Amino acid sequence: MVSAARFGPVSSNPVVENVVPGQRYPRQVLETFALELMHAAGVDDAQAETLTENLLWNDAAGRANHGLERLEILLRRVHAGLIQCPAPIRFQRLGPSAAHLDAGHGLGQHAGRLGIDHAIEMAGEAGLAGITVNASNFFGTGAYFVARAVDAGMIGLAFSNSFPKVAAHNGLRPILGTNPLAFGAPLGTDRRLLVDMSTAALAGSTLRTYQTEAKAMPAGLAIDETGVPVTDPAQASSSTLLPAAGPKGFGLGLMVELLAGVLTGAGMSSGVGSLYKDFDRKADNGHFFLVIDIARFMPADMWQERAEWLAHEILSSAAAGDVRLPGDRLEQSLKDSLVNGIPLSPKIVASLTRMSKEYGLSPSDVLSD
Repeated sequence: MVSAARFGPVSSNPVVENVVPGQRYPRQVLETFALELMHAAGVDDAQAETLTENLLWNDAAGRANHGLERLEILLRRVHAGLIQCPAPIRFQRLGPSAAHLDAGHGLGQHAGRLGIDHAIEMAGEAGLAGITVNASNFFGTGAYFVARAVDAGMIGLAFSNSFPKVAAHNGLRPILGTNPLAFGAPLGTDRRLLVDMSTAALAGSTLRTYQTEAKAMPAGLAIDETGVPVTDPAQASSSTLLPAAGPKGFGLGLMVELLAGVLTGAGMSSGVGSLYKDFDRKADNGHFFLVIDIARFMPADMWQERAEWLAHEILSSAAAGDVRLPGDRLEQSLKDSLVNGIPLSPKIVASLTRMSKEYGLSPSDVLSD
């Protein structure tokens, strides 16, 4: 099991190897580059360290659409003053098991880490803890945050609302975001259950992949303003996504909106700004984190025995290899990246090179000998 926080030692003087697009790169090289780039762009030390850790974890976990690919748009919003660096973050304890975090319009990845870490600490005191977060931004993958809870021996849930792209069930216009939710739990000594899903039929990052690769979209994912299915990726930017599994996905998306938007005091529905389109207002995303200390409900060895039994039953329910548990593929990618380096596509390397020139760094200092 690879930690959500670190998947290799931090070196202040990493060995820089020649980097060729499409190959794998030492984490230390990418970490040094990302930190230098963020500092050049005006990101403060605390948020730069958190964002670097988060983006590289996602790249290592096989979630490249939430890794360094996002750095360019995030730094554009920092430059435009839409993401505050440093951010005037305020934490308020509301009770033994409840607290609120005003993220000060800082990076969502940083607000998310602070939120889940506060929740873990409070759950250790009270048995469980809920943290509301407002005045935040896009926070990446919920899996990263709930994995931190699992590494502490606890159950974690993470919810975040987002810019409206998704119709209500039987609706025609965007009313909710893709509103992701994540759930994590330890499944024995060496396995983590990590569920991370959009409540829309299609995640926003996957939609951009269809557009970039000009791939036809399956019917049933998006509609136009009259309700006609959209399959042409060229029309995707003006289409409306459908909720996952019809009314079930809409119900889950609405739950996320209530917890991460209404309860937190953050933006709701059209009150949430788009990461890529809205450069005239701050995003004001909201997040909600819930952490449960298993040891308050049963002995840790009892949980482990019962969870391992359940995992075995699931994995043995079909032919070998046909059934996986949520998080297994992510864990394998993390282990692979730890041994062999983090894979980056040529597109992402080109973006990093472009940004290094824009912010006055020499690409040869970072991406080659």
